[in-house]
Amino acid sequence: MTPENLQEGDPLIAPSTTEHPLYDSVVEACRTVYDPEIPVNIFDLGLIYTIAIDQANAVRIVMTLTAPGCPVAGEMPGWVADAVGAIPGVGQVDVEMTFQPQWGMDMMSEEARLELGFI
Repeated sequence: MTPENLQEGDPLIAPSTTEHPLYDSVVEACRTVYDPEIPVNIFDLGLIYTIAIDQANAVRIVMTLTAPGCPVAGEMPGWVADAVGAIPGVGQVDVEMTFQPQWGMDMMSEEARLELGFI
C-alpha cells in the first residue's frame, strides 16, 4: 500500500502477519542486521514496519531508514533479504523501502532506547 493509495482511516503502517509460524524467526533474522552507525539492530530501532508472510511462506518486508540519505540505503535491503532468506522454510523474500511514515525515535523499542541512553 503506497501513500497515494491510502484511504481515510487506513493505517500508515500495514499490520504484520504475527500469527504465521515463521514470524518469530523472521523477527530474529531482522535482529541480526544492524545500522552501521547505530549499535542497535534494525528491528529494535523500529526500521521494520511490516513483515507479511503468505501461505506459500513468501515474506514481504516494508522497512525504512533513520534518514533518507543513509549511506547504506542501497545495501541494507539486501542484508535483510539475505538474513531472512536463510531461514529454513522461507520462500521468496521481497524487501521494500519506504519513507512514509518518516522514522522517528519514538519507533524504537524500550530496549533500544535504554541501550542508546535515552532512558
